[in-house]
Amino acid sequence: MKRSEHRILTTHVGSLIRPQALLDSAKAAMEQPARQADYDTLLRRSVAEVVKQQASIGLDIVNDGEYGKGSWANYILERVTGFEVRPNQLRPVYWLGRDRERFLDAIAVEMPRVKTGDPTEACVGPIKYKGHAIIKRDMENLKAAAHSAKVEEVFFTAVAPASTAFDGVNEYYPTEHDYVFAIADALREEYRAIHEAGFILQVDDAVLANMYDHLVQQSPAKYREWAELRVAALNHALEGIPEDRIRYHICFGSWHVPHIADAPLEDIVDLVLKVRAQAYSIEAANPRHEHEWRVWEKIKLPPGKILIPGVVTHHTITVEHPRVVADRIIRYAKLVGRENVIAGTDCGFAQVDFIQRVHPTVMWAKFETLVAGARLASRELWG
Repeated sequence: MKRSEHRILTTHVGSLIRPQALLDSAKAAMEQPARQADYDTLLRRSVAEVVKQQASIGLDIVNDGEYGKGSWANYILERVTGFEVRPNQLRPVYWLGRDRERFLDAIAVEMPRVKTGDPTEACVGPIKYKGHAIIKRDMENLKAAAHSAKVEEVFFTAVAPASTAFDGVNEYYPTEHDYVFAIADALREEYRAIHEAGFILQVDDAVLANMYDHLVQQSPAKYREWAELRVAALNHALEGIPEDRIRYHICFGSWHVPHIADAPLEDIVDLVLKVRAQAYSIEAANPRHEHEWRVWEKIKLPPGKILIPGVVTHHTITVEHPRVVADRIIRYAKLVGRENVIAGTDCGFAQVDFIQRVHPTVMWAKFETLVAGARLASRELWG
């Protein structure tokens, strides 16, 4: 994994807004299997275009925009056995914590299901990976795109055990440990496919933080037990992949809600640092968490590790000024060392394929200001 040895490098979290033509083609392929070949062709072309666009803006570490997935997490349910989705068995949206109660009507404007619940994802049989053909397709698309755009550093995202089937219930495995580690064993196959394709593996794990408020209301020990099991399972799934080929992303939920019930970073940072990764991508620019740069005044970043703080955010339509971006970068560089900082985004811009956190033109403008801010910070940090 590249480090910021001579200047501040730039990247993002992963999910980018899909072109409407690609969404239409994906829907057509689902409804008419004969249209699958048309979708596959358009997907390959769309990935090439989005990689080229990221490179042309000046982003250093790019990806495929997650164009081959329908969502950041639930895509995995199509790639593993053992689960059935029950639309008529609804579960409360626990991962919103007490925000769900305090701001129910406000949240329902964006997330109507907060009042009804999410469909249950029930584990009813052995969990095994079956997504080999899909991951092979995505690896080939991204390889071809990176080669065409002459991009050297590329990452690809995959969900973490804690964030897999986050509306799920275990009805098959005898213990929670067996259930979580079965998920990890299945995910290991996808993780290794990404690594063997030559890409940096980014593991996405929003739910590690999102479940904090709900479980802490039962007891802080309950949350620690829940989270530590899932971090252990993730490290199990990562065995055999060098740490310098892994980055780990946590955030506090991409949804536009008040976020008062978010986990404090200082309460979970030790769990984050237990993950066998070289780089940690952490939300840091939105108004609820920007102050948490102070955590790194107390917590020492372990030797050899890299911090990827979000310095532009998906939470607002406002495009950050490059000076603001540079100031955020410099603040972190002074705390953990300039070579240990890569400038990133808070989260993705389309965690589900049909979601747009901002307009596409705003998303690309935010990437431009990210690059401009990193250049400004580099001039000041290196002279």
